[in-house]
Amino acid sequence: MSRWPLRGRVQLVALDSIYPGWDGLDDGVELARELILTPHARGVVGVWQRWDWTMGEPAEAHAVDPSLPLIVEGAGMLTPATARLGDVRVWLESPAASRKQRALDRDGDAFRPHWDRWARQEQRHVERDDPMRLATHLFPVP
Repeated sequence: MSRWPLRGRVQLVALDSIYPGWDGLDDGVELARELILTPHARGVVGVWQRWDWTMGEPAEAHAVDPSLPLIVEGAGMLTPATARLGDVRVWLESPAASRKQRALDRDGDAFRPHWDRWARQEQRHVERDDPMRLATHLFPVP
């Protein structure tokens, strides 16, 4: 944490841009670990492809600069394999009903038919990986 910048540029990668479809939580996390976190930790450029949700296929490529601090955010990201690659690991704890309402408010009808299958993937992640235990910071979100 002492290396975290107090000012300056920071890169953000949202897993919503990487998950390969509605059944892709685990695959998206693995892609982020392999293509973003591991290269960044080694000090080399990482390259990932955005998932085009409309076309259902990978789209343009994006580079991750190893010289800049990096934030990778998204459901499923905090696992034993990714935790060792992060200096600061944040877990936001929120009731299922609140998470669902925020997701549907944000994405509306595009997410509504997929909520249950996505929520099952998130629940498997929580049971399997115990991300709260891996976090360096925990924040309750009503």
